[in-house]
Amino acid sequence: MDGTATTDSASTASPVSQDNLQGLGEKSHDIDPVKQDPAKPAEEKAQHTLAQGKRPMGPEDENSQLDGLSSDLENSVRCRGALLTQAAGILLRLPQEIIAQAIVTFTRFYVGPEGDSFRVRAAKVTLLVKLRLEIYEPSDIIVIQDVSAAALYMTAKISFQPQSPRSVLNVYAYLLSSGSYFLDPNQDGVSKDLDPGAYYLSEGDYVSRRSRLLTTEALILRTLSFTTHVALPHHLALTYLQTLGVLPSVPTSSSRALARRTLAHLNTALLSPQLLYLTHQPPALAVAAIYLAAREVGVKLVNREWWEVFDVDREELGFLVVGMGSMAGWVEEERTKWAERRCPLTVEEVEEELGRGKAM
Repeated sequence: MDGTATTDSASTASPVSQDNLQGLGEKSHDIDPVKQDPAKPAEEKAQHTLAQGKRPMGPEDENSQLDGLSSDLENSVRCRGALLTQAAGILLRLPQEIIAQAIVTFTRFYVGPEGDSFRVRAAKVTLLVKLRLEIYEPSDIIVIQDVSAAALYMTAKISFQPQSPRSVLNVYAYLLSSGSYFLDPNQDGVSKDLDPGAYYLSEGDYVSRRSRLLTTEALILRTLSFTTHVALPHHLALTYLQTLGVLPSVPTSSSRALARRTLAHLNTALLSPQLLYLTHQPPALAVAAIYLAAREVGVKLVNREWWEVFDVDREELGFLVVGMGSMAGWVEEERTKWAERRCPLTVEEVEEELGRGKAM
């Protein structure tokens, strides 16, 4: 399935009839789509792959491995870029909806319609930016930062809360300054000794970075064929909870916990190495988050195959439940992996990490 195309589809499910809703108000143990109806060999293979924190191999993975870049390192770099986008959006006080759209746009760009490896894609971006800005001498262009900032700036610009280039660049300069909490998460809170001069942008630096920001934005638009629409599952999830009768008009403590946990799973899935937002439709993501959250919170859903009401089959639901459920373990592994050193954010740092891996 083409990931860049699936997220452009309408996010609405088929109309829910009264016949389909019959029995949804009953409270009983929910059906486990993973355990029930023995999985087909293909489904078992997919679930085993997801349980290991991986996803089925695609063209970009094959190209990356042929280019000497492991899928694990590529997933780490892509996740770090998504976290950078999330942190910048929080500091800009943007709603999570805009931040999530920016992360999906960022991920779409790095997957790309051509299926390039990360190193080839990074080299193309660096070369095009240099040529566009007439930079012919070697320069340390932070590719992840540029694409993350451009995706966030572009997404906010077409929303109800646009941000100026100066605001975006100031936030990224702060996050990527030496001694910042983002680059050194092991420190206790924000460093009080952080030198303001480390993230101050002079007028010359601002003009240069603004040109780079706008150039990278144009490159993203061209790569995505100016397809900027991103359909998110968050609003659908809340609607589905109301339809299932577990989110009443006067919320209870359990319904609040269920809603919060559902949205938490949807937000965490933005970092997924399986690229769930690019390979599955919003209704399926919403249903899987609800199912997983209900099991964790202890809210009993109906004893019927309620997910089929929202056009989600058992195989896809089981695939997504295992994928979302594996995120906690994968994130912990990433935290342990990069506890002693910094996750690469530039082409040069990626090359250094590859050299370190060959030396070991």
